[in-house]
This record gives sequence, C-alpha cells and structure tokens, in this order.
Amino acid sequence: MSQLATHVKDAIIDAIEKDQITLPTLPEVALKVREAAEDPNATTNSLAQVLSRDAALSARIIRVVNSPLFRTTREVDDIKMAVSRLGIDYTCNLATGLAMKGMFQATSDHIDKILRDVWIHSTQVAAISHILAKNYTKLRPDRATLAGLVHLIGILPILTYAEEHSSQLKDSFTLNHVIETTHADIGCKILETWDFPAELARIPGEFTQFTRKVKTVDYTDLVLVANLQSYSGTDHPIAQVDLSTVSAFQRMGLDPEAFANAEDVHANVQATMAVFN
Repeated sequence: MSQLATHVKDAIIDAIEKDQITLPTLPEVALKVREAAEDPNATTNSLAQVLSRDAALSARIIRVVNSPLFRTTREVDDIKMAVSRLGIDYTCNLATGLAMKGMFQATSDHIDKILRDVWIHSTQVAAISHILAKNYTKLRPDRATLAGLVHLIGILPILTYAEEHSSQLKDSFTLNHVIETTHADIGCKILETWDFPAELARIPGEFTQFTRKVKTVDYTDLVLVANLQSYSGTDHPIAQVDLSTVSAFQRMGLDPEAFANAEDVHANVQATMAVFN
C-alpha cells in the first residue's frame, strides 16, 4: 500500500470512529416504509397508504410485480394490489432497495461514473442472489436481493471523501486501492447504523471470504456466490478463484459449473436488473 493510500485509509477510518464523517442515510421514503412495516398492527392497506405518497416508488414496485420475476397471470395496476401480492416484508425490502438508487450519484463526472458502475454491479449481484435464494435455498428472495444491493455500500463515503479531497485522490490507482482496502469495514458500519439485521450487516466484510465456515447457508453465501458468478468469464482477479475451494457451493448443494451454464439464469438476471435500473 502506498503512503498516500495508507493516509487516506487511516483518515477515513479515523473519521468514522470519531463520527466525523457523514455516513449515507437511507432515503426518507425507505425509512417511512420500514417504520410502517415494523408496526405490529401493520396491514397491506396501511403500507400501501405510505407508499402511495411517493408516486415514483409506487410505480416501480408495480413494475416489479408485473415483471417476469413473478410471472403474474393478472396485471397489477395499483399499489394496494402490489403490496397484497408481495406481502409486507417483501414490499419493505423491495422499497428499500429501489429507494437506494438515488444515493448512487455524485457531482463530478468521474466519481458519478464509478458510482453508476457500482450500482449496476450491485444490481447484478442482487439479481443472482435472488435466483439463488429462490431456487437453491429456503432463504427469502427479497432479503437476498437487498443483501446484494448493499454489499458494496461502503464505497459511497469513500467516493464522497474523494470528491472533497480531489488533490489526494486524483489518480485512479490510489482511489481503487483505497476502495479495495477500506470499503468492507465502512460498509459494515453503515449497515449497523441503518439497524440492518446482523445477517445482512456482516455481508460487506465477509462476502469475499471464500473458505468461510458456517453451519448452514446464509445471505453472505448467496452474495459471495453471486459475486463470483458476476465476474465469470472476465479478467477480474475474482474470476480466477478455484470454485472447488468455495465452501458456500457445498452448503447450497450447488454444482458451480451447472449453475454457471443454466440456460434460464441469464434471462432471469437481466429481468431482475431491469427492475432497479
């Protein structure tokens, strides 16, 4: 690690520990939806009323329900029907994921492009995680989707820092190095701040631990395998990982080669990604 990269990394971590850096906050609409969903007296009607105050988000949720992901025989045309079809928990996680897209924006063109690339990759991992949960485990596809969307959330404050300290991070090599060495710890901190369940909050720090040992398949396993699959066939270092050493495949009872070559995977991934982009 270069001296400059070490300095930037230490500055960001120190700022987090001293609460001197502004961590991303969930969009207001996502917070309201979560609050409504956590009410013990919550109903699909009450949640639909909260969502109806945001026409854009409501429209996107309706679009999800009518997408190939659900293969509905009857078209859904209002938010109340959409929430009824999805259920309260699924709607809450979906709304959180959809609302996050607006966070991946920046003022400079260079940083904005990085953020957009991160979001596109996150939606790809989310899509594959959804498919894995639905077809190979008993884990919830909605939570798996959200897990994929937030696994790189730690990059956001790093890029904010880069915009504010452009003289320090003016070359891509240094910026990429700082991202690679710090985003995991920062991501876990953000999800803890957002009061995400521990099973999701640990994902940024563990989704590249290919030989991790846990008793049963979990959401980290889904994101780990989805991330590997997303780089398959590329020249990215992750594509060089020996899949036979990845313990998550065994916990899912999944043949890595069979999954990579499944004919319907690509189409389902594209359909899911389209929902978020």
